[in-house]
Amino acid sequence: MLSSGYEGFPGFELSCSTETNQTLLYLPNSANFTVQRIDYKSQLIYLGSPDGCLPRQLRHLDLSTTPFKIPSSSYTNFSFLNCSEVITGSPPISCLGPTVYAYSSGASLYDVDLVSCKKMYALPWSNDDEYVNIFLLSWSNPRCSRCYKAKGECCLLKKQASHKPEVECSGDAHRNKVSSLKKVLIPGVTLGAISIVALLIALYRAYRFDRQEKEYRLNMEEFLDDYKALKPTRFSYADIKRITNQFNDELGRGAHGTVFKGKLSSEIQVAVKVLDNNVITTKGNEQDFVNEVGAMAGIHHVNVLRLVGFCADGFRRALVYEYLPNDSLQKYISYQGNEQHSSLGWKKLQEIAIGIAKGIEYLHQGCHQRILHFDIKPHNILLDQDFNPKISDFGLAKLCAKDQSAISMTAARGTIGYIAPEVFSRNFGSVSYKADVYSFRMLLLEIVGGRKNVDVTSADGVNQIYFPEWIYSLFSESGEDVRFDVEEVEEEEKEYGKIRKKLAIVGLWCIQWNPVDRPPMKFVVQMLEGEGDNLTPPPNPVSSNIGGVARMGKPRPLRELEIIPETE
Repeated sequence: MLSSGYEGFPGFELSCSTETNQTLLYLPNSANFTVQRIDYKSQLIYLGSPDGCLPRQLRHLDLSTTPFKIPSSSYTNFSFLNCSEVITGSPPISCLGPTVYAYSSGASLYDVDLVSCKKMYALPWSNDDEYVNIFLLSWSNPRCSRCYKAKGECCLLKKQASHKPEVECSGDAHRNKVSSLKKVLIPGVTLGAISIVALLIALYRAYRFDRQEKEYRLNMEEFLDDYKALKPTRFSYADIKRITNQFNDELGRGAHGTVFKGKLSSEIQVAVKVLDNNVITTKGNEQDFVNEVGAMAGIHHVNVLRLVGFCADGFRRALVYEYLPNDSLQKYISYQGNEQHSSLGWKKLQEIAIGIAKGIEYLHQGCHQRILHFDIKPHNILLDQDFNPKISDFGLAKLCAKDQSAISMTAARGTIGYIAPEVFSRNFGSVSYKADVYSFRMLLLEIVGGRKNVDVTSADGVNQIYFPEWIYSLFSESGEDVRFDVEEVEEEEKEYGKIRKKLAIVGLWCIQWNPVDRPPMKFVVQMLEGEGDNLTPPPNPVSSNIGGVARMGKPRPLRELEIIPETE
């Protein structure tokens, strides 16, 4: 029984759509939803989205002026991320876009690549299959118990009531029994107490939710920032064993450790270099480990091997790199007897040389601090699946300021045959980034000559000639032509001959004993990328009589440099 002065509680009105024949719930200052069903016993209303995309509707949800609330036990907070790339293993929210994903605040993101993602917004949601397109709201019944106790009385909702459940009993009998003072005091005190308690609860929940939201947002931003920076991850030794499947797939063994193939995920393969324990106990080798991690942590270049992570767990040390399937450059330029072990072709070798030069230039000029590698050689140039070169092994690297013209060294470092003269003795000048230029020239000349620069001995074991001097001997006295391995190819295409000649000339420019006479890597890159028609060989720092090299009757001994102790 309803009085004419009363009607249904505001906010519970339902409408019917004439176009779609759907029951709709209009929420003030919020979104509209379709009503799927109503559970009066549990006081739950099941809502859907008119356009079929519930997350889009929930973004505009505002319950501040409605009698409804979200069941706290039914939903968790989800962050919606818009990514530029597809994330494998995570189903997208297709109605928002093919690369939009949702992640719970409690979900683990360890194996998820979010570097291309940007956070859109966060909202309460459930990715449960049963409720992915259904949203629940609950309500509370008005407190009508006092009206039910009065015979013949009806519990009504006030017409001018707000979204709070304000009720009133109708009937003269009840109004006569209750004095006007009680009618004012009892509802006032009751509603006041309820309002205060509700306000305190709402404030507490809002404070807790806001704090959790801020913490989650901060954690997410820090995670994405770290991902963007591609900082190396520190792994435990247990992680290393898991990544390598208990060291099951060995790729190779070196002087300081063993390299294993591993997986970070089903699609990301890595190479894990596990250092021997006896290496770690040596102070110098421990410093090499620190040098490599410190130097490679901030390097991001297509021609420099990426350090994915490292392990420093007790006395156990390991380095985790990206996996490159095609081994090192040494495999493709070395000769076995008189036959080349493998050939990539001169165009590809030129591309590899340019890539290495760009990588060294980046180390010298592209980083916050200049990085001197000190061990540029074919064995430390790895090749990816497309034979793109990547510089590796930074164990001997040193960091210095870009404006620092020379660095101090307590001992020579590098591989014999690739070490610049000034690294041995200050009589040749100060040690600087030009030492890497010298090492690069030996790598170039080795590509051109197709043999190791230290493998220049005759059958009787007598050193015949200094390898760069042999390269000089390939040029005619006029400097207009260059002669290479006539036993290999009698008629070489002109284009390939130009490439070999250019690589040789650039290598000879980098070979100068005086560091000042060597070009910086920026100019080396320009020379390698040019046509090379105007390049001429530099003066020979090794011998004043180049033509005599090819006309030797007796083997000439390999010149050796006397090591002179450096003085500060």
